[in-house]
Amino acid sequence: MLSADIRRVLLETAWESLQHGLDRGFGLEVVDDGIPSPLSEPGASFVTLHRNGDLRGCIGSLEAHRPLISDVAHNAYAAGFRDPRFSPLQRDELVGLSLSISVLGKPQPISFVDENDLLRQLRPNVDGLILQSNTHRGTFLPSVWEALPEPVRFLEHLKAKAGLPPGYWSQDLRVWRYATESFGSEQRDPADRL
Repeated sequence: MLSADIRRVLLETAWESLQHGLDRGFGLEVVDDGIPSPLSEPGASFVTLHRNGDLRGCIGSLEAHRPLISDVAHNAYAAGFRDPRFSPLQRDELVGLSLSISVLGKPQPISFVDENDLLRQLRPNVDGLILQSNTHRGTFLPSVWEALPEPVRFLEHLKAKAGLPPGYWSQDLRVWRYATESFGSEQRDPADRL
């Protein structure tokens, strides 16, 4: 569990990276001088933006390959300006914008013999999943269970996200589960935070 102070620092960093993107056209580079643990330890995160309740961007890392604070700064900028589903964030969109951060635990492989076995092992509202078959790969955070509460539909949509047909099955299909610690910011006047 991340402390309230660590969560606050990560949220502030994410907002600062968005502001940096608006002001300078690139994300915030975090200086790694004296950053306390766990912020300085390798971490994987997703940053999700919503505007007036609608998805506005979501980008993340599945593997911990840089300090957690740097990962959050990078993914916040990318969610605002590089998500291919949306145009780059504009300053006037700050009103009504909120963000959430999900820090990922280490993915654990799931062993299964067929799709029914996999479906029986899924834990709705708990598991984030990574699905991979050859070069196709996709992930859903645990929060996606809110929109897709049935394991069959969750898996079908995850396959589609990975670029596979909903009924796809192959012996080379691999699946990992992971937990997340998620937290977010309240909508506030942009002048209060940026």
